[in-house]
Amino acid sequence: MLYRLIYASEAVGSTGASTLSVAQILGVAITNNRRDHITSAVMFHDGWCLQGIEGSRQDVDRLMRRIRQDRRHQNVRVLSDKLVASRSFPEPMALCDDPAAMLRAIGLSSMADVTAYHADRIVELKQAA
Repeated sequence: MLYRLIYASEAVGSTGASTLSVAQILGVAITNNRRDHITSAVMFHDGWCLQGIEGSRQDVDRLMRRIRQDRRHQNVRVLSDKLVASRSFPEPMALCDDPAAMLRAIGLSSMADVTAYHADRIVELKQAA
């Protein structure tokens, strides 16, 4: 069975704020996600992180335990966690290249206000792109 979990968190320090920070996160995540059969997409915007994760229940839960313990995240909120028929994220770790445009497309200016509805809408927009 395949699950999709989407969470939002506040990024601590320079997490996601610089190209180097993002590159380091992506590099490690790609390796770990390939090992764990996880596909994922992430976006960083104004001190926030929004990430969708897909995989088996066991693999998704194991990754979420690591994320909750990761000091680069605080106030982790699970927005959506459900069984899905197929993957929406084809890569081990993809990066949203224009998060401000994505937020505008769903009618928000800040990821602090993202709800489960908004998170699912972002996935739909990414699939349509």
